[in-house]
This record gives sequence, C-alpha cells and structure tokens, in this order.
Amino acid sequence: MRVVMLGGGYVTLHAYATLARRTAPLLRNGELEIVVISADTAHRFHGFTGELVAGMIGRDRVATPLAEAMPLARIVEGVALSIDAAGQTVSYRRGEGAVETLRYDHLVVGTGAREPVSEVSGLSEYGRALRGPDEIAALADHLATAPGSPVVVAGGGIAGVELAAAIADRGHPTTLVHSGDRIIPEWSDQPGLVARAAAELDRLGVRVITGVRLTEVTATAAVLSDGSSLPAATVVAATGQRPVRIPGLDPWRDERGRLLTQPTLAVRYGVWAAGDGARVGHPVTGEPVPANALWAMKGGDHIGRAIARRLDGRSARRFAYRGLGRAASFGFGRGISELYGVPFTGAIAWMLRLVFFLRFMPSPARAAGIVADLSRFAFTPRVPVAASAPEPVPALP
Repeated sequence: MRVVMLGGGYVTLHAYATLARRTAPLLRNGELEIVVISADTAHRFHGFTGELVAGMIGRDRVATPLAEAMPLARIVEGVALSIDAAGQTVSYRRGEGAVETLRYDHLVVGTGAREPVSEVSGLSEYGRALRGPDEIAALADHLATAPGSPVVVAGGGIAGVELAAAIADRGHPTTLVHSGDRIIPEWSDQPGLVARAAAELDRLGVRVITGVRLTEVTATAAVLSDGSSLPAATVVAATGQRPVRIPGLDPWRDERGRLLTQPTLAVRYGVWAAGDGARVGHPVTGEPVPANALWAMKGGDHIGRAIARRLDGRSARRFAYRGLGRAASFGFGRGISELYGVPFTGAIAWMLRLVFFLRFMPSPARAAGIVADLSRFAFTPRVPVAASAPEPVPALP
C-alpha cells in the first residue's frame, strides 16, 4: 500500500503526521509506504515571515528539513509533472533526470499556490515573490545588503500588509500598492482591526496607494496602472495566488483552477486535496474556506485521518473544522487578532499570535529558537532609521 503526497507545505506535513501516528505499525513493518515528492527539501513555516524579514529571527528557524519532519516517509526531491487519475500514477522528474512514474493507492495534492508573477511585465526578472523555496529568506538577505533602499510591495491583503510593515520596521522607505479601495479586504467583517492595521502602517511610515495596480517592474522602478512610477530598489509581489496546476486533474477544477473537494476532502476516489490549491467548502456555510495556513493544517489533519480510516476499511468522515481566528503582526509587541470573532489589538494580540504559531511549528527545537531570538531582539537597542516613502513620478501628459 502506498500513499503519495505532493508538496512539502502545511497540507502534506499535517496529513503525514496524522496518518503516521495512526498507522505506525504498518509503516514500520513495510505494509504501508508514504512517499513525499517535493521540489523543496525543507518545510517553510510562513507564520513568522514578518519576523524573519524584519531581522528579529534567524532564517534557519523557519525551515525544517522534510526528512526531519517526516522521518517515516521516503522523500523524493523532484517536481510532479502529471497525474493519471484512472491509472493511479504520478509522473515526476528529479532535477534534469528522466521522467519517472510512481503508482499510488492514495494521493494527497498539497502543492498550494504561487504568486502570478508572469502577469506583470518584468516582475519575474526584477521582482521578488514569497512562496518559492527559500524566497522569503532570500528577500531578508537582500534587504540586509541594501539598508534604507526604497521598496514597493504590491498587494494589500493581510500578507502584503504584514510584509510592508516588516520591511518598513527594518528601516526601508516602503510603499504598499493595492488595487482595491481599502486594504485587507479579507477582514472586512472586522473594520476596527482593519483601521488599526492602517494606523500601524502609518506609524511605520508606510505609504499606502489604493485603487491602482502594479503593471510593470524595471530594475529601478515600479510602474502603476495610472501611468505613474515609483522608484524602487526592490519590488515584492503579494498579489494573491494561483493554484499550482498539475495536468491530469483538470476535470475536477473550478474556474480559478482550484481542485474541487467533496465534504470528505476527496477530489475523487483515492485523490485528496486541501490548502491554497483546493476549493474546500466550509462545513456550515458551504462557502470556500480562507486560503491560509491554519485551514491548510486542519485540512491536512483531516486527510490523514480519512486515509487511515480507508486503510482500515471504514468510510471517511466529513471535514468538520469551523475556524478559530486570524492574526497579524506590525512589529515586536504590536499586532491585531481575532479569536472566535472577538477582536484584540496591541501586545495581547501579538502574544496570542506568537503562542498560536509556536504551537503549530513542526519542530519544538526551532520553536524554542524563535523564542530565544525574539528575547534577544527585545533587549537589543535599536538605532532608528529615518526614511520616508518615495513620491510617485507622475505620468507624462
């Protein structure tokens, strides 16, 4: 019996942990094999992106080798190329090698989503994204080599807002560009927290430009849809996401490319999906659940249980998780959060977020390391960097 898992993110990690816990005897005696195919050999915990970019924690704290996180699995460093759902096989390639094929009894698709960098001219050449292997750490290293340089962040969702705050907190003049009329549209049900986020950006000196979108990136500027441009040494894409599409499952995708899941999180018999690349319906409202780490983790947990039940000859249960809350950080000790609909701000919100993320880290040792790094940061004097966001260059008449 073989379970193949695609991707090294939250869905895979949590599906593995739950499945391995429930089927440990089968794994140890060889009756069950778990194979993980991932282009990245480490699991990247994105919860502390702001802290990493701001220089509060070391880059090694958020990267856990897959072999360490999933010791009973066979890890294949490669890229999935296609899926034959009828024949129950996955084709993949390791590096520049020949295409290989692997048969599965159950397939977990946790390949997630990526920023649509190809949709903006010059973004893939001159800009930076966040979801590829080690891209966040590379961004942090890049910012450290160019102190005080102007940065443009495209995308005013919670990821873009947190990132802009972290970059500005590091001393870079930062501009946040958002195509909508207000930031953090996904938190529209918490207008008080959105207002607090806007106030935090203002405190950090982040210039917010709404109603325009990024249309082009050059080596020195970000061009906007109104024809103006912003001087920029660094442009970062936080402009939403597009599911990573692996050929072979297209009949089960929605108009946005997400895999359509049944209430059990099965796409079809033997194929399971959750996370950013799947359309998972909320167990109460039926609406798509948010594309964030917590829902991916809980989806992975459920898939692990569902496969374990199938291996035991029982039917899979419905996905029943209803949500917990949300949180964002705007520097050490400053944040916003919502827990079961109750809003929090300031140090309490920041601490709730910290405890929550530490709880879900795959490595207790790295969680302890984050606490140590943050403790050192709290007692290290900081020299403020005076900087102001650059004014846009107006469009030519």
